[in-house]
Order: sequence, then C-alpha cells, then structure tokens
Amino acid sequence: MPLCAQSTDGDVDRTPQIHGTLRGKYEYQTEDDKGRFEVRNARVSVSGKVIEALEYKAEVDLCDEGKIKMLDAYARLKPVTGLSFTIGQMRVPFTIDAHRAPHTQYFANRSFIAKQVGNVRDVGCILGYRFNVGIPIVLEAGLFNGSGLTEQKDYWTNSVNYSAKAQIMLPQGFNITLSTQKIKPDNVAVSLYDIGTFYHGHGWHVEAEYLLKHYSDDAFRNVSAFNAFVNYDIPLRKCFFRKVSPLLRYDYTGDHSDGKRYLDGGVSEDGELIINDYRRSRITGGVTLSLAQPFISDIRINYEKYFYREGAVPKTSEKDKIVIEFMTRF
Repeated sequence: MPLCAQSTDGDVDRTPQIHGTLRGKYEYQTEDDKGRFEVRNARVSVSGKVIEALEYKAEVDLCDEGKIKMLDAYARLKPVTGLSFTIGQMRVPFTIDAHRAPHTQYFANRSFIAKQVGNVRDVGCILGYRFNVGIPIVLEAGLFNGSGLTEQKDYWTNSVNYSAKAQIMLPQGFNITLSTQKIKPDNVAVSLYDIGTFYHGHGWHVEAEYLLKHYSDDAFRNVSAFNAFVNYDIPLRKCFFRKVSPLLRYDYTGDHSDGKRYLDGGVSEDGELIINDYRRSRITGGVTLSLAQPFISDIRINYEKYFYREGAVPKTSEKDKIVIEFMTRF
C-alpha cells in the first residue's frame, strides 16, 4: 500500500484521553511480624491523536514507591495499515509479564521476570508491523540509548541497545511470544532471550514464561528465570463484586546481577558485578475480587511464600507476606 493512500485530514477526534491507575496496599511480613501501608502507583496519562496517522502518549507516575517518575512520552506514526513507528520514552518490547501495565497485572506484586530480571524502560524508537497469514502476527523491533529514563541530556554512546519481539496469536485463545534484547548497563553487554505462551478463554488464563540472561566475557554466570500461573474468573450475579478470581503462581530466579559494577556498596568503575538478587523461588496464592464498571477496580488478596537458597540474604521487602491491594483504573 503506498504511503499516500491514507488520508491525514478529515474528521479526526482530537479529544485527549485521560487515564489513571491508583494502587494502595497493606503488606504484613509474617517472619518479621511487621506491616506497612504503601501507595505503589499513582499513574496519570494523556493520549490521543493529532491526525489519523499520528498518535501520542505521555504518562507520569506520581508515586512509584514514593518517587515521581516520567514513564511514557512518545509519538507514534501509522503511515499504512499494520505499520507503526514510535519514538520517545517507553517500555521496550520484551517478555509477556514485564510488559503488563499495573492495572492488567494478575497479582499484587510482579513476578521476578517483570520486576528484576527483564524490567527495562528506555529512550529510543520501535518499528512495528502487524499482519495476518491465517493467524495474526505482531512484530516489534527497537533501538534504545541504554541510558534508562533519567540520564538523557549528556548521554552519548557508540553502542545502542536493541530489543525485538514476535507475538503469534493462535486460534482458540492461544499465544506464543518470542523476544530478545541486548543491554549494556555498564561495561558488560548482557543478552536476554525469552519464550512465553499463554491460553486465555472460557474464564481461564494459563501462562508460562522462561527467560535466559547471558553476560559477555563470562563476567557473571547465566541467569535463568521462570514464571507460571493460572487464573480462573468466576462471574457473580446480583453481588457487589462482578467476579471473583482464584489464582496461583510459581516463579523462580537464579542469582542475578543488574549488570553494573560495585565496590564497597556503591557503583564504581573499579568494582565488579555482584549478586543483586539471590536465587529464590516463590509460591503465590490468592483471590482477586473485581468491582463493576465503569471503573476497572480490583481487590487483590495474596499470600507469598519464599524459598531461598542456602546462604542467601533476603532483601527487606522480599520475604513471606500477606498482601491486600486496592487497584482502581479510570
């Protein structure tokens, strides 16, 4: 299809769309006999169209674990059907679970893949193409600074990061996702490979995902991470809640380094890669109570049981806990 085939004028609705996500929760760590209240997210976004072929989005989190963060800030050009080009600041196209927004998460706390091992937002550009060969396929590939979200002004590099993702949408609610990514948090290049699949239908969501993280020059041993869960929606009638969803998850990560060099407890060029997250597995069980529209609102009640390897030192907030979270999307 020629680029001139799509009109960029006409009756385009330029009304900005305002959305937000609020997540407040209470957590009680059974081992420590201590609890806390926390505002996990207070996100606000504005999105819309300038012309039919040009979209935009800007999103800020006013309380990401107590900090203000600019998350998304991009423009997206759609010159022809199925093709898109996005430039700005965004979540890189990688994995299934790490790409979920807070209001689409199934559990109160993210998996190890989504939180520590495969969680990347950056500044760059993405080329996307959606087509159908009997089944829909979505391809995305992008180039990124590697600077993260806060070090853009004086960040210059001769080696960009890349990420690529393919989603194969099979019949009957099945999906296969393949993705790869190269990052360089410091002086060591890190390659990540991810394969995931899920089934969504008839009230069920069943998902499994595996990620392999490789550090160049044997700077750190390979990291494997795994996430699998099942969720079942039970509709309710003539009830305050729209549905109730029991769910169960198992996730695992090996000893993990964030790819930066440390010395005496701080980042240093004279240091070396260290274990930032010790090898552990976790079983999470719980129930989600979903309220009626127009707001997408959930009450997530989870219990997390951790299993650490011998000699591991758990982080302050990575222990057995009960979580009660209220999430509202508007």
